Amino acid sequence: VTIDPAVLIVSEGSKATFSCSISMENDSGSEYSLNWYKETNHSQAQKTAEISRYKPMTETEKYRLINRTTFFEIEILNLHQNDSGSYYCGLITFYEPDKVMESTRAQLIVTAAPQVNATDKPEMEEGNPSEHIKAMLLGILLLAGVVVLLIFGYLTFTYRRGGMISLEATQTHFGTWEKPPVVFVSTVDYGVLEFQRDQHSPVPPKTQPAEQTEYATIIFPEEKPVTPER
Repeated sequence: VTIDPAVLIVSEGSKATFSCSISMENDSGSEYSLNWYKETNHSQAQKTAEISRYKPMTETEKYRLINRTTFFEIEILNLHQNDSGSYYCGLITFYEPDKVMESTRAQLIVTAAPQVNATDKPEMEEGNPSEHIKAMLLGILLLAGVVVLLIFGYLTFTYRRGGMISLEATQTHFGTWEKPPVVFVSTVDYGVLEFQRDQHSPVPPKTQPAEQTEYATIIFPEEKPVTPER
């Protein structure tokens, strides 16, 4: 039974992983279990976890054991400095339950979590060129804003003291500019057109002769009776 690695140094908050391999001579096909032990300052070993041969994985709040078929892994989670010590694995077979085949000891050293010094932060910022570009652009924008405010304040002050600034004075301070083109708009004056009526005398309407109605009398002859012949 062998354990790997022999020495492992990790920081607080991370995890440590050890692997334990069993030689083929000890693999007789029978049931067995693999235990993990911890020793602190050469004190009596304490059993920390256990996994059987045919169990794929077992997990607790502190340990996770994984069966990789050819070897076993133990992961020690959420490390603290008091997790430092010696770890080893022990093989226990069912046909010899009182016999434990132990591996060599592996050392786990848990160091304090690394701290970022406040003096290291400015050096990191100096090495980043994008921060310098952003600061330069911000400074240019602020300077342009100050210039605009000064010009606006000057114009306001001059207007209040001397009235409207003439075009020539404005051209003197800010240079000449082109005058806007003059657009001529033609207009047409439409007078009131009056239509006069014809001054000729009115023409009297034509008179038509009155219509006459004629009546006729029609006289029909008197019919004679017809006598039958004898």
